[in-house]
Amino acid sequence: SMTQQLLAGPAPPPRPYRVCNWDRSLRKGVMAGSLAELLRQAQSTLAMPHPISLVLDEDGTAVETESFFRTLEEGTALMALSKGQTWAASKLSLSRKPPRRIDVACVTFDLYKTHPKDLGCLNVKATLYGTYSMSYDLRCYGARRLMKEALRWTLFTMQATGHVLLGTSCYMQQLL
Repeated sequence: SMTQQLLAGPAPPPRPYRVCNWDRSLRKGVMAGSLAELLRQAQSTLAMPHPISLVLDEDGTAVETESFFRTLEEGTALMALSKGQTWAASKLSLSRKPPRRIDVACVTFDLYKTHPKDLGCLNVKATLYGTYSMSYDLRCYGARRLMKEALRWTLFTMQATGHVLLGTSCYMQQLL
């Protein structure tokens, strides 16, 4: 069994789930990284007799395999059933999440500083239909760094202008 554990790789981190009993009178939150661990946690937390089975609280789908368990989102509501108990639809479903709202367009502006001497940075992010997103990061460095950059560009343009004037004067002298 030790070899199987080493070959299987590291265990997945535990994730939170909500479990309830068959009549939904008792609800508890548990952390589990695997289906077997979740079954043990649910049985001990809800003080249920062995064996138990798990179903999704919203529609009664049985959670029997590890691969299906890994597809469940964090915070999924599950119902623990012992032998002879069956799932029944809830009259008032508190476990349902509201449907995801997809906006046509959403624009966000984030102002932040990466260094205390910086003037600040602006990140503009536009999301279209909740799927496509574009972002641009405008960085405003500190006043000293900004001034150095401006002087560097000024000196570069002055140097380029000087070279052009010297080249033109030499050419004009040879032409005359």
